[in-house]
Amino acid sequence: MPQATQALLRELGNNLAIARKRRREPVKAWAQRIGISEPTLARMEKGDPSVAMGVYATALWLMGRDQALPALAAPEHDMGALQDAIRAAQSRSVRKRPSLYDNEAAE
Repeated sequence: MPQATQALLRELGNNLAIARKRRREPVKAWAQRIGISEPTLARMEKGDPSVAMGVYATALWLMGRDQALPALAAPEHDMGALQDAIRAAQSRSVRKRPSLYDNEAAE
């Protein structure tokens, strides 16, 4: 996993920990609500990439933020695919259409 991605996952974990603390939820109760053990909750709050995505998604659901999940991979935000489409369009040969003015110049 790229270091930049690991840092973002740690930030997500930290944000989830802050959300739990702001709600004054004890570790034990929050872990039970998510359906995980306390050690797994601790790993999630540290941004451990080995914690299942479903665990992160359930924590987001508890925060009321699970609706944001589909937008993470929405096609309209897929810059890699957009760049590929642009390259493909640029590489196609474009047949030049005759201009209406080309006939006037010949007369």
